[in-house]
Amino acid sequence: MAVPFVLIVTIAVLDIYTGRDVHLGPLLVVAPALTASLAGTRLTALAGALAVAAQVFIAVFLGGLTTPNRVAQIIALTVLSALVFFMRFVRERRERALSLARSVAETAQRVLLRPPPRRIGSLQVAWLYMSAQDEAEIGGDLFAFARAAHAATRVVIGDVRGHGLAAIGEASLVLGHSVRALTGVPPSPGW
Repeated sequence: MAVPFVLIVTIAVLDIYTGRDVHLGPLLVVAPALTASLAGTRLTALAGALAVAAQVFIAVFLGGLTTPNRVAQIIALTVLSALVFFMRFVRERRERALSLARSVAETAQRVLLRPPPRRIGSLQVAWLYMSAQDEAEIGGDLFAFARAAHAATRVVIGDVRGHGLAAIGEASLVLGHSVRALTGVPPSPGW
């Protein structure tokens, strides 16, 4: 995380060292851009503010704060830093929303895929759930085990069509009715 801030200092020192003929200040935009890829919004804002401050310091030190070139560099760096900050803010917000949605869906999926007991009557139960795609654990898969009359064990394994929360809702409905049927309870009206 120190790299963007070291770049700000390095670019500022080199720009001052090279004098008025060479303008390295525009390279300061690298610092907020790099920070946005490595850190959150606060550090991105800090890097942008420090880059603009360094650009102003360079202009003051070299005695050209009011020259059109330096004013344009400061304005451009300010606008680019604000844009980088805004993009990082939007990305962070989207990542939080996606993480929350994924957490809710995974919790709902775990309700449907609760581990069965190790034994049901004389039957020993072992199970493994593997998604068809990596990172795709959210869907309409379901299973249920129940002890039935006459020392029998019934198993339901299914997959409703679709994916996401809609499929989880459908799987939940199917699972509820399947468990009732497995245990001999009559299905609810309309099923």
